[in-house]
Amino acid sequence: MTADTATAPPAAPHPLRTRPFRLLFTGRALSLLGDAAIPAALALAVLEATGSTSALALVLGCAMVPKLLLLPLGGVVGDRFDARTVALTTDLIRCLTQLLVGIQLLGGAPSLTVLAGAEALGGAAGAFAVPTVAPLVKGTVAAGSLHRANAAMGVAKSASRLGGPALAGTLVLTVGPGWAFVLDAATFAVSALLLMALRVEHVPLPRRSLRADLAEGWREVRSRDWYWTSLIGHSAWNGAAAVLMTLGPAVAVQRLGGGTTWVVLLQVGAVGFLLGALLADRFSPRRPVLTANLGLATYALPLILLAVAAPAPLTIAAYGLAQAGLGFLSPVWETAVQRAVPAHALARVTSYDWLLSLAATPLGYALAPLAASAWGPEAPLLAAAAVVGGCCAATALVPGVRRFR
Repeated sequence: MTADTATAPPAAPHPLRTRPFRLLFTGRALSLLGDAAIPAALALAVLEATGSTSALALVLGCAMVPKLLLLPLGGVVGDRFDARTVALTTDLIRCLTQLLVGIQLLGGAPSLTVLAGAEALGGAAGAFAVPTVAPLVKGTVAAGSLHRANAAMGVAKSASRLGGPALAGTLVLTVGPGWAFVLDAATFAVSALLLMALRVEHVPLPRRSLRADLAEGWREVRSRDWYWTSLIGHSAWNGAAAVLMTLGPAVAVQRLGGGTTWVVLLQVGAVGFLLGALLADRFSPRRPVLTANLGLATYALPLILLAVAAPAPLTIAAYGLAQAGLGFLSPVWETAVQRAVPAHALARVTSYDWLLSLAATPLGYALAPLAASAWGPEAPLLAAAAVVGGCCAATALVPGVRRFR
């Protein structure tokens, strides 16, 4: 029996009962909450300071581009060095960048150059931070607790999606958007302190070239048909989500009753994500990768319903179901990867996952308005539905996906 098809180890106590994972979880949950408040605060702050959507696009691009370019390198660093040390360092860097942005905004005359530079540095740090999560989770819990540990992380992520925007709105309306960045900086500082108290076993890679390390990571990806075919589906999902986020608000306003419909849809989606993560904590499917990918295919439903201007309650319910599929996939997928991929390559393998997923997002943002202006919003929404539903459901045809247990 291979590692990719091995059955789950015997049940173990909940990982939150153990000190190492509890430290990791607390720091991660706090930083997720702080990060969830940033998008709304950043958008309002930049628009208020410059009055320009182009300036906002510049700042957002400065955060995204370095992250995309450096993710493979971040995976190598996460495998070569102690993941705890890498995560701690990136937490401190992001603490300083968010504090700098907060100070700029609180000063009343923020510099666009400083904001863009700080976000670029924070995005670069994120490229090194993201691949450390899987090794840290795997290194702080017993093998039998991996699924519940990832489910707990999923619940924290979904709770931040619910609480983050509300927190951002409260801060923006009461004390100003700058304090949202100060709060985010504080969460990174606390996370760094908790990581200092954490110890994770690490076996360093042998000394060799960067190219050799990158190539080995890619071989680990290619050698697992269940992994790279699923990544195609996950990338399609991110591209489709970008299409929905770009065109959905206008469709909701013009055809489904106004902006309130869009706000309710997003909130129901956040609740759905939380319910999906809670379900993952209680249910371990026999074929985890297949089940999770089929759940992800449900994202085609809200895209189709938006395209045909279906009744708002039906569209909202479909989006909640689709987000529940995403909430369920996250811990199930992460557990499968952590169990199947050798610890010495885990950061590199997950960095390729993030790279392919994130790269599809700006593509969706760019193509959706162009297609909508040429053929109307129905065409890109239906095309995105066909792509995400087809790619995710087609993984059922892959032998490795069906065999993975």
